[in-house]
Amino acid sequence: MTPATIGFVAGTLTSLAAIPQVVKTLKTRHVRDISIWQPILLSVGVALWMIYGILISDLPLIVANIIPLACNILLTGMKVYYGRNDCLS
Repeated sequence: MTPATIGFVAGTLTSLAAIPQVVKTLKTRHVRDISIWQPILLSVGVALWMIYGILISDLPLIVANIIPLACNILLTGMKVYYGRNDCLS
């Protein structure tokens, strides 16, 4: 495998990693066992990678972080929204 292929595969897998949790949470609306800090910290880290990619004009780095940023922001929102409902029940 070439370094570019390894980088592409790594970026793709990393980008897709949060999707199963987002789908499961959307279906079950159960967030009690999800830490609020995990998606928040990942969102900050991914946003910083995107900023870095912008500063060095690295389009693959920017694009590879769009999906994880969206997924982690969505998970944070679901944790807050559905977690509030857990407290009420």
